[in-house]
Amino acid sequence: KKNESIYMVHRLDQYTSGILMFVKKKKLYELLTHDWNYYVKKRGYIAIVEGQLKKNKGTIENYLAESKTQIVYITSKDQGKKAITHYKQIKTNKKYTMLDINLETGRKNQIRVHMSSLHHPIIGDIKYGAKTNPIKRLGLHAHEFIFIHPLTHKEMRFTSKTPDSFNKLFK
Repeated sequence: KKNESIYMVHRLDQYTSGILMFVKKKKLYELLTHDWNYYVKKRGYIAIVEGQLKKNKGTIENYLAESKTQIVYITSKDQGKKAITHYKQIKTNKKYTMLDINLETGRKNQIRVHMSSLHHPIIGDIKYGAKTNPIKRLGLHAHEFIFIHPLTHKEMRFTSKTPDSFNKLFK
């Protein structure tokens, strides 16, 4: 319809595939963005990283800031914003590891910076140190999003299938 607005509530990095969130009502947009962490219960991602991790699950917690050249980096508490990423190995081979990633905070490039900080950058992520690009794109996919609807108070769950190109690396 004419004169209808749409509001982007949840976005992804440019080269990440998966679930985005848009709403039609401004009131809903305001409620969700104002109390995001209260309403959002899960933001799950599938990532393919280079190499094999020493630990098959863990949590990365630190502070992130962004340079003038739009590179996000780890810094001190007084210079950055807290960032928390939980990861769990799904499958691995000699070259790559598929991870299930859960965000506790949502900072720009958070998953990309955190995986790179473990010396296991996401495939195709030249910006943060990847040396391989086997699927000709960033190996990051938003696969699960769960939130409580601020008006109906119902839990809403959205999922997106892992791209075939991700699974083919482990055949």
